[in-house]
Amino acid sequence: MANHIPGRGTSAPRPNSSNPGYRSSDERARRDDEPNIDTSRIRFGDQIAPTLYSDVAEAAARSIADTSMRDANKGTQLRRFYDELVMLQGKVGNSEERFHAQAPYIQMLKAKVAYAMGRKKVDANFDRLLRHVVDQASDHRSLAQAKLFMEAFMAFYKVHRPQD
Repeated sequence: MANHIPGRGTSAPRPNSSNPGYRSSDERARRDDEPNIDTSRIRFGDQIAPTLYSDVAEAAARSIADTSMRDANKGTQLRRFYDELVMLQGKVGNSEERFHAQAPYIQMLKAKVAYAMGRKKVDANFDRLLRHVVDQASDHRSLAQAKLFMEAFMAFYKVHRPQD
C-alpha cells in the first residue's frame, strides 16, 4: 500500500453553487445583466425635485460606478453618451419644432446604448438609466433637464469612479 501524503491525492471540495457565498461566473454575469438601479426618482417636467441634480444624480452615479464588469462603464464611454445628448440638446435649443425634428435621433440613443451593452462597454444599469432619461425627455424643456441631470451624473461619477 502506498504511503499517504497529506494534501495529496485528495482535493478539497470544489466550490459550486451549493456552497454558501459562492458565485459562479454565470451567476456574476447574470447579476450584471439584471439592472438594479432605481430610476423612479428621476423625473423631468414642470415640477422637478430640488435634489434631482444633487442627491438623485449622485445615487445614480454611485450605482453605475459599482459594477463588477471590468471594462464596463468607463468614464470615456459614458462621456460619449453625455456628449451626444449635449449636442442634440444644443440643436433643439428652446424650439419645440426642432425638438420634434431631433426626436428620432434622441430616441436613437437607446439603440446606441443597447449596442454598447452588447459589446460589454456599459452594463445593464447604465442601459436602464439612459433609456429612462431619454424616455423622460418629451419636449425641449425636459430635454434640457435631461442634459443637466446627465451633467450632474457625470460629475458625481468621476467622484465615485475616479480611476477612469
